[in-house]
Amino acid sequence: MLTGDASLIKNMNRALILSTIVEHKGISRAEIAKVTGLNKATISVQVSELLENELIIETQLEHTSLGRRPIMLSINNNAGFALGIDLDKTMITFTLADLSGCPVHTDIVDLQDSTYEVILDILSRQIKEYQSKCEKTHYGLIGVVIGIHGIVDTDEVIYFVPQHGWKNKTLKKDLESQVGIKIYIENNANLCSLAEKVYKHHHSKNLLSVTLYSGIGLGFMINGELVKGFHGYAGEIGHMIIVPNGLPCRCGNLGCWEQYASENSLTRRISHDLQKLDLSFEDIQNGLNDKEPTICKEMEQFIMYLSIGLNNLINLYNPEILVVNSELLRLTPNAIEELKAHFTSRISHYSELLLSEFGKKACIMGACAMGIQKFLDVSELSLTL
Repeated sequence: MLTGDASLIKNMNRALILSTIVEHKGISRAEIAKVTGLNKATISVQVSELLENELIIETQLEHTSLGRRPIMLSINNNAGFALGIDLDKTMITFTLADLSGCPVHTDIVDLQDSTYEVILDILSRQIKEYQSKCEKTHYGLIGVVIGIHGIVDTDEVIYFVPQHGWKNKTLKKDLESQVGIKIYIENNANLCSLAEKVYKHHHSKNLLSVTLYSGIGLGFMINGELVKGFHGYAGEIGHMIIVPNGLPCRCGNLGCWEQYASENSLTRRISHDLQKLDLSFEDIQNGLNDKEPTICKEMEQFIMYLSIGLNNLINLYNPEILVVNSELLRLTPNAIEELKAHFTSRISHYSELLLSEFGKKACIMGACAMGIQKFLDVSELSLTL
């Protein structure tokens, strides 16, 4: 039996009611009681406080039948806004989302210089601009979540970002001292998995999200919780060795998975084979459509190596949902079927293998979702775009 003091129980009830309202978008007090199992008196008290705090609003459902029209409760979308930031190699993307998780504004800043001081200044100035835009709302800018394409420890210190050459950077602390608002720092692959869970696969408790861009990252949720490991470094699956004494990797090992199954590795090999330095995704798609031998062979090898790593993940975690996030796989109409064809082991069990619908927006949408979840102080969040 769960026990605790009155304050703890009150907070748990509040979180349960609030997450239920967010998930259903419009729900009556009576329906909340059915869904949560809480009594009407508890719901009445909590709803009154949420209304007073302007976190939720009331609307009256219109219908033509006789009887009293029910009062529906929904989140007050414009009470505050979350800012998600994707700090990538050549650009920084900023997306402002309302409390329902819907993006309302996006800015992209191209990077000419990736030194820490320059990017810190860009982030600080942009965040202050968003604070100014949101200051007339009840809660203003409720929080900022930054997705890092590198290693972030449990204290949200950036241990290493290979794209920028950063080591041991205290971006959270440095930004908070300049902008005076809560900053959260998270690995981009973790945010991608959160986006999949919050926006698409609400009821999945065991979800893996594999991103294949410059390297390979893994965000995984077990029993509905992000798994980060002892120091926070879990998920660096791109450095799993799949070819002993294979291609050298910047991590110091030989034969790492990302040297064979990341998008960057594929485009690098095709560029070398075709002697084409400015190879684009469109070139690859055209080559696949025209059945260009080199591109088709490299794509076939890419899918084969990708399947090796995915098979390892399936055997290790037995996921319910396995999402692969890759723009290049979208160029191959039967990519998922081709991957599945390589899963011949009788002990490889999973429920669904899917291509992400978010693409490169996954990180920033996960960042927005995390900002909303932290602000509302709920353990479960279900949003729909």
